[in-house]
Amino acid sequence: MIDKHLTMIEDAAKKNVQILCLQELFYGPYFCAEQKTKWYAMVERIPDGTTTKLMQEVAKKFNMVLVVPIYEEEFTGVYYNTAAVIDADGKYLGKYRKHHIPHCDPGFWEKFYFKPGNLGFPVFKTAYADIGVYICYDRHFPEGARILGLNGAEIIFNPSATVAGLSEYLWELEQPAHAVANGYFVGAINRVGREAPWNIGEFYGKSYFCTPRGKILAQASRDKDELVVADLNLDEIQEVRNVWQFFRDRRPEEYGAISAVNK
Repeated sequence: MIDKHLTMIEDAAKKNVQILCLQELFYGPYFCAEQKTKWYAMVERIPDGTTTKLMQEVAKKFNMVLVVPIYEEEFTGVYYNTAAVIDADGKYLGKYRKHHIPHCDPGFWEKFYFKPGNLGFPVFKTAYADIGVYICYDRHFPEGARILGLNGAEIIFNPSATVAGLSEYLWELEQPAHAVANGYFVGAINRVGREAPWNIGEFYGKSYFCTPRGKILAQASRDKDELVVADLNLDEIQEVRNVWQFFRDRRPEEYGAISAVNK
């Protein structure tokens, strides 16, 4: 899987890609389809693990910002679904840990593998744009998407592994809605095909970029591996926010119920 992605990253460099995000848990199968302790062997430290170090070299070689989703080990027995962010000069900028962890049938047994994220909603100032990360199931929760906007994100990347029949009808609805509500670009990434032996369903692909107006700029097919490339005009963020003053007109003093602990 790493070799396959290295080839795709090289193809991206030939197309002058400046920022690239890989799929969720990119260097292996979506093993959360079952609950087996053998998959704990997939964990790596960030930034000291071999995959992060390799991608730092790749980022520097191609002068490309990389978002690298990894099964992270904080220490023995404490693991997270994480994305490392690497700047175009190869510098490790930090990481985002997935906050919302599903545990449901068919085959999304993530609480067996991951603790909920505890690093907040960081925005990373890269050579080309200020970017945030929101991983897969996170996208169903607008609160973090709003915080990323308030923290200054210009582009949000959402690496995912999700199957048809479960969330496909939401795929082109929720994330353009986040883009509109917060005035930023979104890059949505999903796997393709079926993964044996579990065959929990078809990973339907359809990765895309959308604008702060919710318009899909570029989109992949549902049934083959593809590199999705789009030119994002960051000036559009200011243009949209000049019209739709959602951040100005917020009423956070009235939203206490959102953060109240359920009893």
